[in-house]
Amino acid sequence: MIVFDGECVLCSRFFRFVLRHDRDQRFRFVLAQSPLGTAIYEALDLPTREFDTNVVIRDGLICLRGASLPHAMGGLPSPWSALSVLRHVPPVIADPPYHLIARNRYRIFGRFDQCMIPDAALRARFLPGGWT
Repeated sequence: MIVFDGECVLCSRFFRFVLRHDRDQRFRFVLAQSPLGTAIYEALDLPTREFDTNVVIRDGLICLRGASLPHAMGGLPSPWSALSVLRHVPPVIADPPYHLIARNRYRIFGRFDQCMIPDAALRARFLPGGWT
């Protein structure tokens, strides 16, 4: 499962990238702004006004911040799965660049006025209650 900020252009591009390459449909998705997304952020003691981290849950492991990208890539086919090797980068190294981008993501990449509205086919890839 991937929980992402649907208003963030960068986060939405990440979602679309995973969606495009996830041929086996291993991932389900949740908008952070949805009731389920907010509940997940609250359960993980994350802020629910600024969704400044993607949440990737795969094989029972919850990954945040710098660990979320390599963990998601590990669920995709080659060549993308090779990026999962980045999961061995310690948080003290991986998290600062992640935080820098996360804090400035709207200014650098932009922000959607509203979360996307998925069509029926795309909605099937979201968990129930996972889109607004």
